[in-house]
Amino acid sequence: MIKLFIGDRNYSSWSMRAWVLMRQCGIAFEEQQYLLQTPEFEAALAALRPARTVPTLVTDAGLVVWDTLAIAEYLAEHYPDAGIWPGDDALRARARSLCAEMHSSFFALRSRMPMNISASLPGKGRDAEVEADIARVFDLLGEAHGGANPDGPFLFGRFCAADAFYAPVLMRLRTYGVELPVDLAPWGEAMLALPATRAWIDGARGEGRFLASDEPYRDPPTGAA
Repeated sequence: MIKLFIGDRNYSSWSMRAWVLMRQCGIAFEEQQYLLQTPEFEAALAALRPARTVPTLVTDAGLVVWDTLAIAEYLAEHYPDAGIWPGDDALRARARSLCAEMHSSFFALRSRMPMNISASLPGKGRDAEVEADIARVFDLLGEAHGGANPDGPFLFGRFCAADAFYAPVLMRLRTYGVELPVDLAPWGEAMLALPATRAWIDGARGEGRFLASDEPYRDPPTGAA
């Protein structure tokens, strides 16, 4: 069975993308979780050359696939019936474009609103650069969603990689008190109702760990290491 190496559910947005994608698309895998910034994490990833980040996928044959986009493409090639990308050529190209922009952009949103599922931090981090990133995200998702779709409530009708790639953004919006536009509310509700998303959120809330490097707005709880 293929293995997926992930970090903390509460903080690791990239891990969430690959995990939710694989779980929701019905691709069986063995989870290997290592908490960020621990000796175990460093040792585990040092053995996965040349990868040194999570998520990392390791195949039965020992092939190491890192970087979330590469993982998505590997899955699409080897699990063609899983629905990683939309079946329509045009929609597939648009979905890939959304994922590529998420992969390479939104630096202000990432840094000032780090994913922190277990926290509630309304209003924190919302400077002008973050607001511009949020506006761009809403524009992209609105263009993709385009209103009601007979195939389903997700960005391109049925759930695909684009939904998984923007799942951590939805987590950020919830943590920092940013409401989705009315036309995107059905997408947000559908994403939160997904069994894979619910399982990830439950796991994040159960971790109970405080990682200072990912907590710019809260002090460590009393007694935290």
